Amino acid sequence: MKINKDECPQFLYDYIFYLKVIKGRGERTVEAYYNDLKMFLKYMIYKNNIYDKINMSDMPINEFSVDSIKKITLNDIIEFLYYTANERDNNAATRARKASAIKGFFKYLNANTSIIDKNPAKDLEMPSLKKSLPKYLSLEESMELLKASSEDSLRDYCIITLFLNCGMRLSELVGINLTDINETDRTLRLLGKGNKERIIYLNDACIDAIQKYKNSRQNPANEPKALFLSKFNKRISKRRVQQIVEDNLKAADLDDRGLSTHKLRHTAATLMYQHGNVDTLVLKEILGHKSIATTEIYTHISNESMKKAADSSPLSKVKMKTEKKEK
Repeated sequence: MKINKDECPQFLYDYIFYLKVIKGRGERTVEAYYNDLKMFLKYMIYKNNIYDKINMSDMPINEFSVDSIKKITLNDIIEFLYYTANERDNNAATRARKASAIKGFFKYLNANTSIIDKNPAKDLEMPSLKKSLPKYLSLEESMELLKASSEDSLRDYCIITLFLNCGMRLSELVGINLTDINETDRTLRLLGKGNKERIIYLNDACIDAIQKYKNSRQNPANEPKALFLSKFNKRISKRRVQQIVEDNLKAADLDDRGLSTHKLRHTAATLMYQHGNVDTLVLKEILGHKSIATTEIYTHISNESMKKAADSSPLSKVKMKTEKKEK
């Protein structure tokens, strides 16, 4: 992500640089926060100068002054979030991200740089989010997906196998280098969010799939490091991996479930928790979660599965036809 230093005020540019270099935030997170904060500053210009809303996207923010930042209040921020909900139809998750971007921004200006004496976002409450259980494949459906992928390509089968067994993210899979694989120790090094490395262990299925794919692939001089290659012998792209997953879900008649590469990550975690009796702390390390609270959603999945199992009993709907009084 490249930011034109001339299109934003220095303090915003410094904050984005801080997120990337010091905090180690991912490219997509940094870009989203940058766009959110640009919109917030444009809203403040619109609010204070009575601009036409149609021209908000074209408003320059490079001359937004420190004095203007110092005048922003908590009420201004709340009004901005109200505007994003009612004028831009932002859902709760998008508004929560914007609120998070703003809270981090003002905390930086107050605590890290002392540009402002008081943090107006300190007491900002985050928009409440509806908690929903992630979608995932059952063990039987996972087997069907593996069967479908095995009929076409060793590379595609290896990709599906790693997703379903290791619970890695899309970016982590695409970024795997040959040197990250230690077949002797049966380990794989992954580069996760915030450029954090972690080591995971490979089971027999993963080792077998990797070896068979490696034996079949070419070793192009222009891309000597990448494990997964495109047909042009370049590192495979995220979009191509998404297409591979979509195609194989369709081949397995599982394409009507709204599933994706990330849902395969959920599937791996769920299968490990439900069928492998994996402790949540161990699962947290495997998945590369920052907080155990993120991992604990899979315990809720297990509880939901038990509820469905109880409800599926052939006697679950049988009720006494008439009430009888105790004698």
